[in-house]
Amino acid sequence: MKVTCDREKLREGLAVVNNVIPARSTKPVLENVKLVAKDDCLELVGTDLEVAIRYKLLSHQQVASDDESAQSDTHGLVEIAEPGVAVVPARVALDFIRDLVGNTVTLETRDNTLHIFSGPDTCELVTADADEYPTVNQFDPEDSFTIQGGVFTRLVNQTAFAAAREAGRYAMHGVLMDLSDETLKMVATDGRRLALTSHPIPTTGYSHAPVIVPAKGMQLFCRVVDDPLSQIAFHFYENEIGMQAGNAEVFARLIDGEFPKYAAVIPSSTAERMEADSDLLTRKLRLVANVTGAEARAVRLSMKTGELVLAGHSAGRGEAHAEMEVEYKGDAAEIAFNPDYVLEGLKHCEKQTVALEFNDRLSPGKFTLGENYTYVVMPITVDAT
Repeated sequence: MKVTCDREKLREGLAVVNNVIPARSTKPVLENVKLVAKDDCLELVGTDLEVAIRYKLLSHQQVASDDESAQSDTHGLVEIAEPGVAVVPARVALDFIRDLVGNTVTLETRDNTLHIFSGPDTCELVTADADEYPTVNQFDPEDSFTIQGGVFTRLVNQTAFAAAREAGRYAMHGVLMDLSDETLKMVATDGRRLALTSHPIPTTGYSHAPVIVPAKGMQLFCRVVDDPLSQIAFHFYENEIGMQAGNAEVFARLIDGEFPKYAAVIPSSTAERMEADSDLLTRKLRLVANVTGAEARAVRLSMKTGELVLAGHSAGRGEAHAEMEVEYKGDAAEIAFNPDYVLEGLKHCEKQTVALEFNDRLSPGKFTLGENYTYVVMPITVDAT
C-alpha cells in the first residue's frame, strides 16, 4: 500500500474513527484502525464489535467526477499509488499525524510495518494481521430511507439522554426507533423518566418493525453528520442498522430485548395542567435544586391559581423557595420530582412555554416540550419542604 493524502483530512478521519476504537480491549486487534487503500479512496475502519465505522477519504479524481464544481476542493484529497491494507495502532497513528507540520502525508507498507512520511518527519508502526480484524459491513443503499441530518440529530438529542446507564434491563440501554405510517418515532427510558419524539418521514410506504439501537450507536450517528441540511440514509440489516452520511458509513448492532410498553406510561388524560415560561422555570428549578442533597434529591412544585412555588431542602444544607407566575386554574395541587430529570428535559425544550400535566402527586408528570415531543417523569414522594 502507498498513498499520499491531505494531512488535516486524514487527521479528521482518524479522529472520527477513534471515537469507536477502544483504548483497551480483551481483543487487542480492536485497538487498531484498518486502512484500506482502493483505486478511488482510502478507507479508515474501526469497530468495538458493538458499533463500527467506515470513513472514506476520496481521491481527487473521485471528487472531481462526482461534482465538477468540487474540482478545486481538496476535501479528502488522496492519491493512491498502490492499493493495499494495513492494520495499525489507532491512537498512535492519530497522535503522530496530528503533530506533523506538513500539509501532506504519505503512508507506505513495507514488510510488517507502515511507514508514515511528511517532509523530514517519519514514523514506523508495526502492523497487525489484517485477517484477524473483524469484518465490517458495507452500506447497502437499496431498501433504505432518508432523513435530513439536522432533524435526525435533534430527535436523538431529545431522547438518548433518557436511556438507562446502570446495569439492569439491557433493552433500556438503547433508543427505540419505530418507522411506520410515514413517521419516525424515537423513545428512550430508564424506568424513571421517558422521552418520546417523532417526525414525519415521506418514505413512500416504507416501514420497519421497531428496533432498539444502542445509545452509543445513536451518538456516533450524530457525530458524523457534518451538514445538518444534508440527507442521511439508513438501512436495516438482520441484527444491525447502518447509516450513510457523506463519506462515513456507521453500523450499530441492535439490542435484542423487549422494550417497555411505553404507551401505557404516558397519561392519556389528566386533571391538572400548568403552563410556564420554560427558561424561567429552568432558572427557578436550578436555583432551588442547589440546596438539595443526594439523600433527598427532590423539589416540590406547589400550584395554585396563577402561581407556582418551588421548594427544596436538605438536612445538611438548608432550604430554598422560589416563586413564579404560571398559567394554572383549579384547586391547589402539588407534585415533587428529581430536579435533574426535569432539567435534562427542559434543556431540549423547543417551546417558549412548557406544559406540565398530572393527576395527583403520585402519578407521572407529563411535560410537553415540543409539538411532537413528550417527556414523562415519575414523581418522588420524599418531603421537599
